[in-house]
Amino acid sequence: MNKKNLTIASGAVLALAALYFSGVLPQWHREHRGQDIHLSGNIEAHESVLSFNGLQARVVQLPFNEGQWVSKGTVLAVVDQQELNQQVAVAAAGVAVQRSQLDMAQENVAASRKTVEVDEATVAQRKLDLERSQALQRQGFLANAALDNAVTALKQARAQLERDRALAQVAQRSVKVAQAGVHSGEQTEQLSRIMASYATLVAPFDGVVLTRQAELGEVVAPGTPVITLADLDHVWLRAYLNETDLGRVRLGQQVVISSDSFPGKRFNGKLSFIAAKAEFTPRSVETHAERVTLVYRVKIDIDNRDRQFVPGMPADAVLAPPQP
Repeated sequence: MNKKNLTIASGAVLALAALYFSGVLPQWHREHRGQDIHLSGNIEAHESVLSFNGLQARVVQLPFNEGQWVSKGTVLAVVDQQELNQQVAVAAAGVAVQRSQLDMAQENVAASRKTVEVDEATVAQRKLDLERSQALQRQGFLANAALDNAVTALKQARAQLERDRALAQVAQRSVKVAQAGVHSGEQTEQLSRIMASYATLVAPFDGVVLTRQAELGEVVAPGTPVITLADLDHVWLRAYLNETDLGRVRLGQQVVISSDSFPGKRFNGKLSFIAAKAEFTPRSVETHAERVTLVYRVKIDIDNRDRQFVPGMPADAVLAPPQP
């Protein structure tokens, strides 16, 4: 190659380099490499932070470590519940006493009803006796004193009936009071059992222990996080969409997911969320030029039935814009 041609070639290389570092050439490639939208981000999962509600007690069981898999319903942590069990026992004993009092009150009601029935029969009999005495007195076969005795007997029977009816009403009210006592006692017992149930943390779903914030023997306060559980059946890719690509995607759009952790494999995803408000690219992005770009946060749900993706794993997504 002669000197003139070498000079021309060198100039061309320098010109291309200038275009590349000025951003013109990369921009040209982005605009002409196809319609697919390429995103990168990290895997996230639905997380449940578990704590002991309303309890301050010592942790006596903590059988799982971070990274271990657990099934739904598995006991994850237990605090000392001796005092809670005592409260349940006291409440249950109180309910037993209230029920016994209710039984006695109901027995009194039954007895008072029988007494009233006897009194009503006595009044009816005294009325018949008085009517016969009056008939005999009109015929001259009965002295006035005997008639007076019959009248007095009827009055006494009626008075006794009124007294026993009043006592029956009192007995009935006692039943209502006893029923209220049983209801209140049962509520107290139920509340104490609920509080006792708070002493045990169980896994609300199948998942993996992300973090264990407490240790065995530690006294935890109410609401203090003890274990964070991740639901790996429902994971998504958090990524950021350039403002210029916003009009080229739609919710529900199918996405192809890949990860360096699984070379050559592709996974199905679906665009499930697009932020309504733009934001600057997170500081974790390496270059300043990208950090000051306005983007929209998106979530891409991933079919993770095999539980291959875990929180924090980097992944890439390819979105093919819908056809017009």
